[in-house]
Amino acid sequence: MAAPRVSIQTADFDVAAEIAALRAQDPGVGAVCSFIGTVRDRNDGSAVSAMELEHYPGMTEKAIESMIDEAFTRFDIRGVRVIHRVGPLQLQDQIVLVVVTSSHRGTSFQACEFLMDYLKTQAPFWKKERTPDGERWVDARVADDAALERWGIRSSNS
Repeated sequence: MAAPRVSIQTADFDVAAEIAALRAQDPGVGAVCSFIGTVRDRNDGSAVSAMELEHYPGMTEKAIESMIDEAFTRFDIRGVRVIHRVGPLQLQDQIVLVVVTSSHRGTSFQACEFLMDYLKTQAPFWKKERTPDGERWVDARVADDAALERWGIRSSNS
């Protein structure tokens, strides 16, 4: 049975294990590109001590699956794995993993960046940060919308 392409989970993930699983049994893989997003200590000029991510179960997975389908349409890639954590997260915790395999590096880089741009704007996640001034919900960023538009996709946030 093939591993799922998308996982939404509270538990941390093992990057090496995920990459190995995606590469397994595919001798055509010549490139692996990965992106790992982590919880940082600042956002929009404010200190951040923790964050919490919420999602809409079922809808979130479906949206990310659609993004992956679009990546396969646009790029000559061999495999994709996306893991996104939800729930409470502390500084330096891993939040998201995107892994793309292809025959050549350029395609993997492009597809990985495309998927991250898509995830930042189109995936139904809600992020709340804990700051010295209290908790705050994080709005979509104009820069993320602009990054998506370079792929010819208009953000639903615009």
